[in-house]
Amino acid sequence: MSAGIVQAAYIVAAVLFIMSLAGLSKQETARSGNYYGIAGMAIALIATIFGPESQGTVWVIIAMIIGGAIGMYYARRVEMTEMPELVAILHSFVGMAAVLVGFNTYFDHGDLSGVMLNIHLVEIFLGVFIGAVTFTGSVVAFGKLRGSISSKPLMLPHRHKLNLAAVVVSFLLMVAFVKAEGSTIALIVVALIAFAFGYHLVASIGGADMPVVVSMLNSYSGWAAAAAGFMLANDLLIVTGALVGSSGAILSYIMCKAMNRSFISVIAGGFGTDGSSAAADEDHGEHQEASAEEVAEMLKDARSVVITPGYGMAVAQAQYPVHEITEKLRKKGVDVRFGIHPVAGRLPGHMNVLLAEAKVPYDIVLEMDEINDDFSETDVVLVIGANDTVNPAAMEDPNSPIAGMPVLEVWKSKHVIVFKRSMNTGYAGVQNPLFFKENSQMLFGDAKDSCNKILEHI
Repeated sequence: MSAGIVQAAYIVAAVLFIMSLAGLSKQETARSGNYYGIAGMAIALIATIFGPESQGTVWVIIAMIIGGAIGMYYARRVEMTEMPELVAILHSFVGMAAVLVGFNTYFDHGDLSGVMLNIHLVEIFLGVFIGAVTFTGSVVAFGKLRGSISSKPLMLPHRHKLNLAAVVVSFLLMVAFVKAEGSTIALIVVALIAFAFGYHLVASIGGADMPVVVSMLNSYSGWAAAAAGFMLANDLLIVTGALVGSSGAILSYIMCKAMNRSFISVIAGGFGTDGSSAAADEDHGEHQEASAEEVAEMLKDARSVVITPGYGMAVAQAQYPVHEITEKLRKKGVDVRFGIHPVAGRLPGHMNVLLAEAKVPYDIVLEMDEINDDFSETDVVLVIGANDTVNPAAMEDPNSPIAGMPVLEVWKSKHVIVFKRSMNTGYAGVQNPLFFKENSQMLFGDAKDSCNKILEHI
């Protein structure tokens, strides 16, 4: 395959990637967006493998077959609830790939001198640094989402000064690295610093803010891929990495704005909960319990119902009976809508995907800003597996670890039914005063089982 055909294929692939991002921006076109992305990647791989500069094609194809088989195996087994940690660990692969490409191109960069050598050394240094940060940061995010690492933030003394010191030392090492026209020791040292830096950045962030962190790591992985593209002189990898990096950064900015968080704080690390458990231990009074039959009667007598799902709905796979409840109530003339918090679940868009999977109509699935003003006129709100996203402490308690985060104001409705397995705190480790309000009742048990019991009485 000639160089001209390869470049033409790269342009087509880049256009398809842009169309993929455009398609993924809306639920109605998300499926076609996925198809565009698959087609673009297939074209890019074929053009690269059979391009004039490709070597060891047989080994590359063997590696792709092995990797593809492993990927398909795990993709078919992964549950929707495990998608956030899957995304996090995939980001780590991109980061480590950038680190390995950096060291490889450092040891074998051909005949370069003068300005071209300096530029290439900077590319290598930045590629290794960004890749290492992405790798360990993503591994920590995976561990927190998986539950193998505590969701509480790591609170080291002078943690922000440590982060600043890591950046300053890395910059000085880069200057020395370029002036010396390459130094293996400097490259190894900066890789170790970046590994520690990435670990500390994400470990310092509390559980309530992990969806934003996953989004930001998506951006980091894009920039790591772009850095690898510069090192390999691959135009498509540069374009693709820039698309992923910029789109991830934009999404993170949107989510930070929705959560009333500082975008700079996301990049710097160390925002979120302070690790205090005082809010969880505070006595809020006694909670009230309801039965499935009582909830069914409330729903039948209601004129308007809002359902606010959370990660608990995903764990229980309750989206299907929730859809059946919705359809039965709508046939009875009840106005049923869904309220989705920007960070409901543990990945942006997690709840939207689950509801779309259960065939819930798009037009009744509303964002937080669209639904919040309507809670005061709502008869019944079903909080299914949500906790931190409906916590009034975010607005009422300035000392709360989630203070300032906009939440779904469900407590303003006439009745609130909270589906939970127990009275345990949410992922952020913060107790929810909503559970103890006079108009709130708890429906304990598995969310799917509870929904099925309600269906029997509607």
